[in-house]
Amino acid sequence: MKKVEAIIRPESFQELRDELALIGIDGLTVTEAAGIGNQRGKQGVFRGTSFEVLLVPKLKIEMVVKNERLDEIVDVIIRICDTGHVGDGKIFVSSVEEVIRIRTGERGTEAIL
Repeated sequence: MKKVEAIIRPESFQELRDELALIGIDGLTVTEAAGIGNQRGKQGVFRGTSFEVLLVPKLKIEMVVKNERLDEIVDVIIRICDTGHVGDGKIFVSSVEEVIRIRTGERGTEAIL
């Protein structure tokens, strides 16, 4: 099993969610996040006063998937979230040793379905 964590632009989320649902991925966790990378924040103006926004709003999408679904899911994330501009985000993939569903005690891939 693999854990996929994607940091994406908030405006990409709804289309990504719809595409993941079409390929049968319903279980995911979404967290509001803020960060800075190559995008370097941006300048803002409020009532004539200029200020620098150092942290840019993002969404963190997390899901645990079967190994054989990994490439398909990563491809969907890239296809939907790639605008070709700095700040599109990152995808992190890591191995998961065990998953246990608390309610039923199911383990492994049975617990992620």
